[in-house]
Amino acid sequence: MNKEQFWMLIEKAREHVPDTRDGSAIAGRVSALLARRSAQEITAAQQTLWDLMADSYQNPLWAAAYVVNGGCSDDGFDYFRGWLIAQGRTVFERAVADPDTLAVLPDVRAAAAEGIFDCEEMLSIAWNAHQKTTGQELPADAFTIRYPDLDPAWDFDFDDREEMARRLPALTALYSY
Repeated sequence: MNKEQFWMLIEKAREHVPDTRDGSAIAGRVSALLARRSAQEITAAQQTLWDLMADSYQNPLWAAAYVVNGGCSDDGFDYFRGWLIAQGRTVFERAVADPDTLAVLPDVRAAAAEGIFDCEEMLSIAWNAHQKTTGQELPADAFTIRYPDLDPAWDFDFDDREEMARRLPALTALYSY
């Protein structure tokens, strides 16, 4: 399963979830749709998922997650990127290119007072689908994770509100983290 097919699967799942703010429901639907595929396709989807996780492993996006979630640990950043994948290709690609664009999303704007944007369940879609389809866990060597080096220009304290406002003006104006 290549990225194009993966994104089509995400969009199909989103079409069948009444509240697309519910990342868990989207992840569950993606997993159910994926479980209808062959074990080979499910395994390929796992690699595609982790390739997208690697594509989004960037300090600017981590800073955005820090703002909208009121802080962001290593695991929290993984779960945030799971949520971002659940939002679909357009939102994902736009946010990876410019994380401050998250401020225009209606869900992000509406949740400014209390929002936590994460979806840990998205990280297990292939795992769950493979177990449902085959009765077995994904093979240990089913995927590799190759995270890029983080941008040293973004190596600063994310609690520095002035610096964050300079780098992510729309998000910091929306959120008082």
